[in-house]
Amino acid sequence: MSEIINNRETQQGLPEEKKQLLKEIIIDLHKGKPLADVKKRFEKAFGSVNAEEIAQLEQALMKEEGITPEEIQELCSVHAAVFKGSIEDIHRADADKQPGHPVHTFMKENKEIDLLLNFKMQLHLERFEKEDHRDNILKLLADLNLLADVDKHYSRKENLLFPYLEKYGITGPSQVMWAVDDFIRKSIKEVKRLLEEYTPDKKDEVIRELTFIIQEGTEMIYKEENILLPMALRTLTEDEWLKIAAESDEIGYCLTTPETVWKPERHQLKTSEEAADGYVRLPTGILSVVQLEHMMNHLPVDITFIDENDVVRYFSHGKE
Repeated sequence: MSEIINNRETQQGLPEEKKQLLKEIIIDLHKGKPLADVKKRFEKAFGSVNAEEIAQLEQALMKEEGITPEEIQELCSVHAAVFKGSIEDIHRADADKQPGHPVHTFMKENKEIDLLLNFKMQLHLERFEKEDHRDNILKLLADLNLLADVDKHYSRKENLLFPYLEKYGITGPSQVMWAVDDFIRKSIKEVKRLLEEYTPDKKDEVIRELTFIIQEGTEMIYKEENILLPMALRTLTEDEWLKIAAESDEIGYCLTTPETVWKPERHQLKTSEEAADGYVRLPTGILSVVQLEHMMNHLPVDITFIDENDVVRYFSHGKE
């Protein structure tokens, strides 16, 4: 049963010399060495690297080298450019294919966010750059009103997922991603204000803010799907994912909703004839009426239940 309840895997990680080399590469990035040189060194040393190991090393750098979360956040896009295409495909237990699973929902939302950012908003931004007339401003405002829903996506990640990772000592993603999320939220509000009070002298500022939102929002999708979510799937138990799924409704969803309520295989009832009369939900599980009756009848004692009105409500059919 333990392999079902706890899906964390034993992680061997990189050899010590590889860890040291990867650490030096990340430090080189932070020192401002040319991206092309660093990327070449990385590709020569590593065929692929575990996304979780990158995050763990960055977390160690914050503790050991004095690199601040803000510095890592500023260079997150540079890291993505170096490591993109080299991060190995971590086993996801097909969670992204299980409707209602929090990971499936996060990824479903990301598809809608990506479509909004890189199709609708990008198109309307290009039209605004050519002509900043009222119609193009209104289209961008409509896009931003939809995108403001991303706050729910980020809030579920920050308030439901991050605490579990931190429980296992994984604090890097929360320190880095939360800061980026806040920058994106702030930029959405700022560019909305600029467009609502638009004057032609604000055009360049509007373009800069919208470009930032599109770029950082797109990078966040990549970081979630290739670093954060695979790491979480390797760490959290099935019961912890169930708690996240149950609490997600209270925060809400972004641009889409879960297709169904996720029920792991061990929580699903058989649809056989013996369960046709219904089932009983107990604090520690669910039983069909027939299963419950068989269990009660095979206890080594006889049971009779009389309610508060002295009516016999149940008695077992023991062998004796």
